[in-house]
Amino acid sequence: MTHSLRWLYTEIALRMFQKMEIVKIKPCAILIAPDYPGDHSRWLAKRFPEARIFFYSRPNLLAIERIQLHLTRWFLSWRSGGSKKLSLNQEANTVTFAAAPNSCELVWSNLWLHERNNPKTMLTEFWRLLHEGGLISLSYLGPDTGKELRALDGEMKTQLGCQSLPSAWDMHDLGDALIEQRFADPVMDMEYLDLQYESAQLMLHDAYALGLLAHPINLQNWQGNEALLPKKITLEIIYGHAWVVNKHLSKTQNHQTFISPDQIQTKGAKD
Repeated sequence: MTHSLRWLYTEIALRMFQKMEIVKIKPCAILIAPDYPGDHSRWLAKRFPEARIFFYSRPNLLAIERIQLHLTRWFLSWRSGGSKKLSLNQEANTVTFAAAPNSCELVWSNLWLHERNNPKTMLTEFWRLLHEGGLISLSYLGPDTGKELRALDGEMKTQLGCQSLPSAWDMHDLGDALIEQRFADPVMDMEYLDLQYESAQLMLHDAYALGLLAHPINLQNWQGNEALLPKKITLEIIYGHAWVVNKHLSKTQNHQTFISPDQIQTKGAKD
């Protein structure tokens, strides 16, 4: 997202914090994926002052945001837990963070999952990183986001470069995927937010920032009918959290359960 929509990233993060108020957890380590640009680190460090913060930063931050992020890391380095930036490997349509398995108790991901063509690979990686008893908390844009642009006629959509978000997962898709990835007790929630605009140009600016347009549009150089463009964007915000329970006992694949041999114990005969 561009700087113009940083307020949205902050607003959804605050709503995620409100939903976590009733959650009882004391993590020793937290992964933030992504942190943009350091706000989540500050808030989570305040909520969990003893936790060490691991984070992934988006590579396309503006210069002022990179400075803010650097200052945030410098501040966190004075805490006992400290912080550490993680690198991300995205080769072969997989996602791998440079961190050891079972290395954190909380994964926090705000407005990122919808950018993945295959969000399941992200959930698999989060499962690898989470310790037994850990929690994943996430939010992302659902498939109804930008439905006003998809309602335009075909020629206008082509001229504008309208596109769907990479992930088309709805709330139920995420819930099913969490269970398939062996997360326990998933809780899903969804809400709609309407963004109203004074002009179509402002709407198109944010539509591009959200990933709903393939390229930026300047209406001064556009030959279409501006009056037909909407001045509203609907956002479908999906929230979810789930726990890691009995991580090493078994796994499920194709509706079959596999038990690790080292979890099988024999009962000795009584004397």
